[in-house]
Amino acid sequence: MRDLLTELTAMLHDRRQCVYCVLIETRGSTPQKAGAGMLVLADGSQRGTLGGGCVEAEVRQRALAVLNQPDRRPEIQTFHLDDDYGWDDGLICGGRMSVVLDPLSSTPSVEYFTRLAALVQSGHGCTEAVATADAPPLHIGERVLFDSAGCVVAQTGESVPDFLLANLKPLSQRPGPALVNGVAYLPILPRITLLIVGAGHVGQAVAKLATDVDFDVWVVDDRERFASAERFPTALRCVVGDIGPCLQTIMPELTAAHFCLVVTRGHNHDEEALFHLARLFDHPPAGGAPGYVGMIGSKRKIRMIFEDLLAKGISPEALARVHAPLGLEIGSQTVPEIAVSIVAELIACRNIGTTHIPPRKKVVLETVPS
Repeated sequence: MRDLLTELTAMLHDRRQCVYCVLIETRGSTPQKAGAGMLVLADGSQRGTLGGGCVEAEVRQRALAVLNQPDRRPEIQTFHLDDDYGWDDGLICGGRMSVVLDPLSSTPSVEYFTRLAALVQSGHGCTEAVATADAPPLHIGERVLFDSAGCVVAQTGESVPDFLLANLKPLSQRPGPALVNGVAYLPILPRITLLIVGAGHVGQAVAKLATDVDFDVWVVDDRERFASAERFPTALRCVVGDIGPCLQTIMPELTAAHFCLVVTRGHNHDEEALFHLARLFDHPPAGGAPGYVGMIGSKRKIRMIFEDLLAKGISPEALARVHAPLGLEIGSQTVPEIAVSIVAELIACRNIGTTHIPPRKKVVLETVPS
């Protein structure tokens, strides 16, 4: 999304003709979900994807037709993914896709998408409200942009009706796309920063995969030769020093948009790290407790650490929120496989919430003596 919006704003500033095709609603099985976007240029080339196959070719063809119309008005098109689309390409999903085709050129569009690109780049999250029907004062394709606090920061139309704000869901609830009374609400959730405590082989493998799936990465380790730019070229931050003091420095910056992994080289370092991170569930900082805290290890090791932390005053409720053992149960054995299981769990927590990920056998707190 960030790259697509960067290219879109560049085209608008250069006055290049294009159609912004955004998936606003899906029903049933579809190759992409609401919020996906694609640019169609005047020469028929495209940037981004709505899932490929014949339906994407049909969207592209329709977008060029819109671009060639004298009035160049946005329109909504609905596609049914059945035998008519993609038998040869294997794209018989059986679902339905509704797409807004928006030929962009006006000054409000330049200002609007420049602001949208900046918000997405910042990682703070935002929500677009896109009109899918003519319902004065809104007209098809008109957009209103809300920041993470729910304030209007940009619009392409002349007014913002009150009902838009009434139907807006807070990003803290991690809402999905929704179509309400002729308006598509397309949230872009806050970008997640992954704090990896431990710069060994597992931490390094997790960092690489996590970056590939759009997490920002911070790394903490007490060994300078491990927590380095050479070993973590995609990390935004490498912090070197004793684990406890480093975390105490970082903790005031943590929010619900931070996920934390404890994957250090030993039992003592794991326990020290988890002591500081689990305390955030009992005493959240100003930005709220982290959205995820997980620790690697066997059940025996985890039980021993939990016993020690209970004795040090960490509540059972706080420990119950720790993902340990972390990672999805996929029978992983090698370091790359372990990294895949961990990052898969992180994606699930980011996209669908911590309460909906597939269950894994965890240490039962009732077995830990108080």
